[in-house]
Amino acid sequence: MEWSSLASTLVGGTIAAVAALLVEGRRWKRERSNQRSEVRRTLYGSYLASLTQARHACSVLARDPDASPAARRSAIHKAFDPCNAFRAQMTIVAPRGLVDPSRRAYLDLREFGDRIAEGLRLEDPEYGVRRTKHDQVLTVLIDAMRQDLDKG
Repeated sequence: MEWSSLASTLVGGTIAAVAALLVEGRRWKRERSNQRSEVRRTLYGSYLASLTQARHACSVLARDPDASPAARRSAIHKAFDPCNAFRAQMTIVAPRGLVDPSRRAYLDLREFGDRIAEGLRLEDPEYGVRRTKHDQVLTVLIDAMRQDLDKG
């Protein structure tokens, strides 16, 4: 009788310990997943904000008829500084399926900025074409980001 009571206690204790470990493991995985999602959400927002700020700087420059070529190049270079750091982070943190769209969005905007540095103006037909193209490239990136964040 004493052994059966002791065995029951040991089996019950073992089951309880294993169940607690399983619950704790699941909670840890869920917290880690939530933490990763939050890191990506913050990075995606920061990267998009930096691209938006660079695009705004390009638009302002495209409206300025008095800017010299040197001033244009300098302004474009400065506008893209924040984008470079976030682009590097995207390469490391984002899933592989997001790296290419993030790179394309940056390169497309960079080409747009380079053309503005060369003298492209808001009134030029090419400006509208390039802006529309960038909107499309950016939409692909945003859709990929949303899809990734929806996965959790």
